Amino acid sequence: MKIALVGYGKMGHMIASIARKRGHEIVAIIDVDNTSDMDGDAFRSADVAIEFTSPQAAEQNVRSCMERGIKVVSGSTGWLKGDVKNQMQQLCEQEGKTLLWSSNFSVGVAIFRAVNRHLAHIMNRFPEYDVTLEETHHIHKLDAPSGTAITLAEQACEELERKETWVKGTVREADGSVSGSADTPAHLLRVDAVRRDEVPGIHTVTYDSPADLIQITHSAHTREGFALGAVLAAEFLADHSGWLTIDDLFRWDD
Repeated sequence: MKIALVGYGKMGHMIASIARKRGHEIVAIIDVDNTSDMDGDAFRSADVAIEFTSPQAAEQNVRSCMERGIKVVSGSTGWLKGDVKNQMQQLCEQEGKTLLWSSNFSVGVAIFRAVNRHLAHIMNRFPEYDVTLEETHHIHKLDAPSGTAITLAEQACEELERKETWVKGTVREADGSVSGSADTPAHLLRVDAVRRDEVPGIHTVTYDSPADLIQITHSAHTREGFALGAVLAAEFLADHSGWLTIDDLFRWDD
């Protein structure tokens, strides 16, 4: 498979390494200083583009790939929501474009999401347990809370009748400063964020009651699991098209 990389930070380098080990060819590498190369023959020859950039750049990057007839795997967070999400879905469903987006491509996180949804379904019967989320990431992460935390929170709210939606809680920076508030109305699910060192990603869901506490946690050791999942997603697009999510890639009911 011919793969183009859009974004060549730490994740891009890791994706390139894994893709080559799995026998794929990296035909183009696009970063902030050479976006004009998207008009080149090498980029246009790609079967799929893997896009890991910033919330500010992701939408245009994905559109540029689509305009050139290239399927896209995107792991950029903080951009695919509201009108933008609706527009992307229409491009895929009405104009034959392909986008597989996820806030997190880790196989372990995919399993964790399945556990999170099932636990929330069970806990809907036990209103004495209040639920909160906390995510911890490296100090370079731009968005808070993380896309994965938002996905987990949305899943829980879909299952818990007592939670209308999620709300941003506190953000604790590496220097110890804290912004936001932990005071949250009972009908909202609070999501807190911590920024510390070079942590790849920790997500914890907590159900707390006067009697006891239940927690589930996913902790990434490295970013390698995210990179492998992105390459697996690119391979998946060899035989799949349209508007796709991580649930299409990892189907636990098969």
